[in-house]
Amino acid sequence: MKMDLSTTAPVAMKQAHSMTIHQHTRQDDYFWLRDDERKNKQVLNYLEQENDYTKAVLSPLASLQTELYDEMVARVKQEDASVPYLKKGYWYQTRFSEGKEYPVYSWCKDNTDAEWLVLLDANERAKGHQYYQLGELAISPNHQVLAFSEDTVSRRQYRLRFLNLDTGEAYPEEIEDTESVVWANDSKTLFYVKKHPTTLLPYQVYRHQLGTDISADVLVYEESDDTFYTDIYKSTSDDYIMLSLSSTMTTEVHVLPADKPTEVFTLLRARERGHEYSVDHYRQQFYIRSNKTGKNFALMSATLTTIADTQQWQTIIPARDDVLLESYELFRDWLVVEEREQGLTFLRQINWQTNADIIIKFDDPTYTAWLGTNPDPDTDKLRYGYSSLTTPTSTYQLNLDSGEREILKQQTVVGDFCAQDYQSERVWIVAEDGVKIPVSLVYKTALFSKSNVNPILQYAYGSYGSSIDPYFSASLLTLLDRGFVYAIAHIRGGEELGRHWYEDGKLLNKMNTFTDFTAVTRGLVEQGYADPKRIYAMGGSAGGLLMGTVINIAPELYHGVVAAVPFVDVVSTMLDESIPLTTGEYDEWGDPNDAEFYHYMLSYSPYDQVTTQAYPNLLVTTGLHDSQVQYWEPAKWVAKLRELKTDANVLLLHTDMETGHGGKSGRFQHYHDTAKEYAFMLDLAKSTEL
Repeated sequence: MKMDLSTTAPVAMKQAHSMTIHQHTRQDDYFWLRDDERKNKQVLNYLEQENDYTKAVLSPLASLQTELYDEMVARVKQEDASVPYLKKGYWYQTRFSEGKEYPVYSWCKDNTDAEWLVLLDANERAKGHQYYQLGELAISPNHQVLAFSEDTVSRRQYRLRFLNLDTGEAYPEEIEDTESVVWANDSKTLFYVKKHPTTLLPYQVYRHQLGTDISADVLVYEESDDTFYTDIYKSTSDDYIMLSLSSTMTTEVHVLPADKPTEVFTLLRARERGHEYSVDHYRQQFYIRSNKTGKNFALMSATLTTIADTQQWQTIIPARDDVLLESYELFRDWLVVEEREQGLTFLRQINWQTNADIIIKFDDPTYTAWLGTNPDPDTDKLRYGYSSLTTPTSTYQLNLDSGEREILKQQTVVGDFCAQDYQSERVWIVAEDGVKIPVSLVYKTALFSKSNVNPILQYAYGSYGSSIDPYFSASLLTLLDRGFVYAIAHIRGGEELGRHWYEDGKLLNKMNTFTDFTAVTRGLVEQGYADPKRIYAMGGSAGGLLMGTVINIAPELYHGVVAAVPFVDVVSTMLDESIPLTTGEYDEWGDPNDAEFYHYMLSYSPYDQVTTQAYPNLLVTTGLHDSQVQYWEPAKWVAKLRELKTDANVLLLHTDMETGHGGKSGRFQHYHDTAKEYAFMLDLAKSTEL
């Protein structure tokens, strides 16, 4: 191993702090590392000490990191553009220029041979900022005004601005802490969602009149239940502005005629715990994706007068036990649905008149497909995306009437990449309770032997019902070309096998998520895919919780672990309602104010369960301005691990002092982080090479 372990690691001071609930007291000697203002010099100094230590330990890998970074960037097509799409007489395209971190958003009228004009140059907007993220980009119906929002701190707090597209001049008003944005049809009125300044929950909807002072904005809705999130969007028909209020397992939707922005929103269907639904509107009909009749969702239709009564809803696609209805697209002659069965996504087109039902087929053993950008419901052409672990992301256009399929663009991988040099597989591994877990694998054929000789990187997430699909990653080639196998464990807590897969990995079933992951690790060794001495694991955010738990319960399985922005102080965070996301996630993790949930969450909370034992080599990353998982969670975790672990393995904490949950912005900057993580694992793998 080249990493330099001669430098002494920082030792965080201990300061007694106790917390008691349900007649149980927890000691948290590193509670002092929490600083909501992020200005405490003692805290910042400790984080900098950890950064200096990480830099010193990794310094012998500097040339390797540079090599990996250059390699990953070299695969990126510098001059690139998205496939243009047509919306209401204008074409839109996102373009990248050589050496530029951010895209230029462009448009032109009538046809793509016309002159392309710049809507917004994100490179110009990002100047002077360490971080830049564009939020909303909404053009008024008359195509004269651009509303756009930006985050320059990395806490997902967006500032909304307005630009006159005829003159290029900015309107004077700017609105802080916004989320979603929708124009009314008069092109003068705009609705926006406001975030709570402390919890960052989107909870208010305001109406703004273009060109007026924001002090005159009208509050049209405020959500009083802090377990709900507020969102607004426009229907496919453009007839309605939709106000959606959603918690983990309950939804409520209100609508407002887009031609009558000063009227009051009308409730469509009152919230009912356990009933999740989403609504669209097209050709005088409301379309409802609902779990009322089955947990895997059905597609129903109703009118404005019948939608409040679920008994009057008309079934278009019934709920099924083995197929999850994920989303749909409405066209004049066709309905196209995106569904998931046995862990794979399928697209299906259904003719409104003839009921012809056609499945759009794909060939790879493990892949993902999704509905693309389809802003015009009156067309006969469908845009969809496709990717696999060996197939670069592709955009297709399908003629729904003739079935003719055309590839419009495939992600360019610069260099000598050849998809045939790599092999993807899907295997099933039995969990501790007998359930079969799907696993997606990829490796370079010439470097692989199914005889336990290859290092392996196992990745998973396993929360919120988020399915981790097997997308192509050009940066991953850096590991595959050095003999690594890459495995995605589709563990419970995701939704790969349907809604039950999610429900079996949340709340009082959460331990399934963690034991599924370790079962996959053991299974991959048993099947010959992994060298048992060179198994590496990676996860971020809730996937970082996964990393923290598995190294508590089965540290011997892993040689190295990368935990990015890890959610590791579960109980303390979920007891603090002032922290962003807490109240909105009681139905995900449980409410620890309830003793049953408290003790269950405590049993797996990584920070609380750190113990005196040997741990794998660890690289932990966070961002000082993270709004989703506060920086002090991984900082406290590392401090406690340093205190209690009995091994001589590497333990590194790197805090990005400029960014938040998503890491660095820009298309090249984030490769520095990836290069660091890959160098860490490659060095470890080299040190134990047979």
